[in-house]
Amino acid sequence: MIKTLLLIGMGSFTGGIFRYLISRYFQNMTNYSFPVGTLTVNIMGCFLIGLLYGLFDRGNLMNSNLRLFLTVGFCGGFTTFSTFVGDNFQLIKGDNFFYSSLYLSASVIGGYILLFLGYSLIKLF
Repeated sequence: MIKTLLLIGMGSFTGGIFRYLISRYFQNMTNYSFPVGTLTVNIMGCFLIGLLYGLFDRGNLMNSNLRLFLTVGFCGGFTTFSTFVGDNFQLIKGDNFFYSSLYLSASVIGGYILLFLGYSLIKLF
């Protein structure tokens, strides 16, 4: 268990650094307030996790430790959006359309509601 946590932690550390560097690079290329850096990282992360899922489906190309390092660790640290999209993909791939819709709706709507709630609570005090 400790080895697994360390692998995930190292992947997350590496992914977080890459997220910062890539996001800053693309954001600094524009003069717009639009978050192009974050958008770039999110879609890159989705592409990467798609590549990884494709590799996993091909057979025993990677051991479970490397899979955890790359998906939960690196991709999770790089962008949790890729994990969110990947989870939805797995639900749809398994014909769980109801749960996919529920997860998507609850995540986006619930996320906005709780962000607003947290923001509003701080503003009260």
